Amino acid sequence: MGIGREKAKTVPSSMESNKISYLRILRKHWMLLLMLAPSLVYVIVFSYVPMTGLVLAFKRYSQKGGIYFSPWCGLDNFRAMLIDGKIWMATRNTFLYNVAFIFLGVIFEMGSAILLNEIVSKHFRKISQSLMFLPYFISWVVVSAIMYNIFNYEKGVFNHVLTLLGSTPTDLYNTPKAWPFVLIFLRLWKQTGYGSVVYLAAITGLDQEMFEAASIDGASEWQKIRYLTIPCLRPTMITLVLLAIGNIFRGDFGMFYQTVKSSALLQPYTDVIDTYIFRLLINSGNVGVSSASGLYQSVLCFITIMICNHLVKKANPDYALY
Repeated sequence: MGIGREKAKTVPSSMESNKISYLRILRKHWMLLLMLAPSLVYVIVFSYVPMTGLVLAFKRYSQKGGIYFSPWCGLDNFRAMLIDGKIWMATRNTFLYNVAFIFLGVIFEMGSAILLNEIVSKHFRKISQSLMFLPYFISWVVVSAIMYNIFNYEKGVFNHVLTLLGSTPTDLYNTPKAWPFVLIFLRLWKQTGYGSVVYLAAITGLDQEMFEAASIDGASEWQKIRYLTIPCLRPTMITLVLLAIGNIFRGDFGMFYQTVKSSALLQPYTDVIDTYIFRLLINSGNVGVSSASGLYQSVLCFITIMICNHLVKKANPDYALY
């Protein structure tokens, strides 16, 4: 009984001490917290408040009732999404495209950063990095227009050159199986320069004494890259891959929609969850099923990042995100 009373007395005192320490932190760092307030308000307003709209996935939306007063329909929207069947094709495409983007992106981005670091001439390095960075700032609308003018069957530059050489013109926009390679190429072309910046920053932050010691021991440039640079970039690579895996079921809407448009012939090879949801909402106006599809996508991303982070944490806790 005495021990229980002592515990009961110590709990309020610890809570009071925590409260006092919290108030002390507020008084000491009030200026920093005030500077943080706009960002906090932004996240709450644009990230957490819209999450209340998830209730539409469980409602039969009507304009009269709006988001919060439309009638509930249980899991009918999810049932309609599954019966439609196209969500499985879009999920498969989204997953496979992102696996290719992540795997090839790591190779090209890390390789580009290593090559840029090996360039001796400072001016040539800056010019090369600027040229690699340039595609990132070109919008997908412009990329789509450039592609159409190059590969258009009747007036495209590519087919015009093939005709002059005596070859048969190619109709890319009616060749669905070619588009996975086209989209992967466009993604790498547009993203490699931007993605290599993080790896290049990590390389420049490495201890140069390691490389000097390796040179003294007679190591070649390839050996220094293989045994020093790449192992030191492993933590950066794992972190970036984990962040990318969190969006493995999210497609780049601008790329998949602008380059492909609404071609029904190309959809089996190019349709992703984002374009499926957009087309579902625009064509049928079914807000409930569209919301259910969006919730399905978010849950898949959440489960994937949790599983991958857990596996990384078991293998090496230092590389985990949390």
